[in-house]
Amino acid sequence: MTQRLTLFSQEVEDFVLEILIDPETSFHQLHCLILEACGYTDQGNHAFMICNDDWRVEHKIRQTDTGNLRSDEDLYLMSRTRIEEFVEEEGQRLAYVFDTQEKRFFLMELTENIFGHTPSESRVSRRRGMAPPQFFTFTEEPDTPAVQNSEEIEEDFYGDEGFEADELDAEGFEINE
Repeated sequence: MTQRLTLFSQEVEDFVLEILIDPETSFHQLHCLILEACGYTDQGNHAFMICNDDWRVEHKIRQTDTGNLRSDEDLYLMSRTRIEEFVEEEGQRLAYVFDTQEKRFFLMELTENIFGHTPSESRVSRRRGMAPPQFFTFTEEPDTPAVQNSEEIEEDFYGDEGFEADELDAEGFEINE
């Protein structure tokens, strides 16, 4: 059997990957295929989340054991967990966390079970658009308009030079005397 997984991004509307994969494949192999298809590097803390129909996380499949599991949580590692253990029914939903620092992820869905055919290797069967960048890049300074030279600013730019103390509304500043 072959599974067709459809992966899409909420950040880039036109980005879609369709992946054909043997369900006996490990989540680690799926993880590597996604990284390669998107041109991402492996940062070590990626994860798959198995979700219900409302996209609520039911199970988490981690890349590594971080040692910070809750006492009621089972440890599933990508390298030891096969896709078929969690993904069986068409319409089943997953999420793939590719940027753990910013909590960014792809949404995935099992769109088709293809019986009678097993691929020789997992592959991307269809691609549309470009993947979002793996990491946000922040510019150090935002683009700002040029500031005028202080000599060019008129004298009354900041208002009158003086003020009368009785012109201030003490109640407006919550000052109680």
